[in-house]
Amino acid sequence: MEINGTTLDDPSDPYLIAEIGVNHFDIGEERDTPPLDAAKRMVIEAADAGVDAVKFQSYSADSLASKQSPAYWDTEQESTETQYELFEQYDDFGRQEFEEIATWIEENSSVDFLSTPFDFEAVDYLESLIPAYKIASADITNHPLIRHIAQKDKPILLSTGASTIGEIDDAVQVIEEETPNPELAILHCILQYPTDLENANLAMIEHLNRIYPEYTVGYSDHVPPDEGMVTLLNSVFHGSRVIEKHFTLDKSIEGNDHYHAMDPNDIRTFRENLDHIDRTTGLAKKQPIKAESDSRIHARRSLVAAQDIEEGEVLTRENLSIKRPGKGISPTMIDEVVGRTVQHEIKLDTVITWGDL
Repeated sequence: MEINGTTLDDPSDPYLIAEIGVNHFDIGEERDTPPLDAAKRMVIEAADAGVDAVKFQSYSADSLASKQSPAYWDTEQESTETQYELFEQYDDFGRQEFEEIATWIEENSSVDFLSTPFDFEAVDYLESLIPAYKIASADITNHPLIRHIAQKDKPILLSTGASTIGEIDDAVQVIEEETPNPELAILHCILQYPTDLENANLAMIEHLNRIYPEYTVGYSDHVPPDEGMVTLLNSVFHGSRVIEKHFTLDKSIEGNDHYHAMDPNDIRTFRENLDHIDRTTGLAKKQPIKAESDSRIHARRSLVAAQDIEEGEVLTRENLSIKRPGKGISPTMIDEVVGRTVQHEIKLDTVITWGDL
């Protein structure tokens, strides 16, 4: 799979998406700046930290949720009681704003601009702005929306939180009906905000890789970041080639998606640790490497004279010892050496060679 010329198949360099979502509203309020300016600042800092893409969310509260739709997040972290009430706070970032931020990103950054559309109108106005579509986990059974997205014939990132394999199969089939051989990434996801460590179930990534070998598999994460970003590293270990995680500049901001988001330092930690893992992984075939050349000689052992040995004397176990370095006859050959005679005197502690026998 490719997104904007980037191939998503390198286990040492997964495609990392900073999910800004709607966090730029809170960042803007915190810094007393308009959401658009806050969004630009977040893009700059995410790009500097090492992401491949930034992603927003394109929705209207009126088309997304009924006014009675209950919360499905941790209300101790985000106290809003209904989905409509929460989404309404962040839905005045529309077509005009997305066109402006997309143009600005193209002119001022090397990262890709992405957004998740939650309705047909958003799918249509994003078509000329994004290199790939993201389909949210909650819309995996929204076949009309999936079909409309698939008809745009762009790469698709499909999140699978709270989904059965049957539901994933059905969504994939809808995409395949509209786009034969689609550019598709299937993202493991747990639809719990935040996701408890024991609920992450990253081994499911391997299951998705087995079931969908023809497609790219990735991970959309909602686990609060740990000091070493081990959750994301573990997802790579299990086969994730695309990673999406919420992004913020201030984890202390209350509510919405800040409390389980990564910040620029987390991104740098992840990239540095991933590089460390890659550098230490090396060859897949066990063999001596160049750096071990001296060790193979000096740290191994040879047959050594355990006493002064006279010319013509027969070698026995008693007049042989096994010591470093390994420049002489290997101890593996001791049974071939015992019983042979020496051609000349060998002093105590001298490494024995074949030429001595």
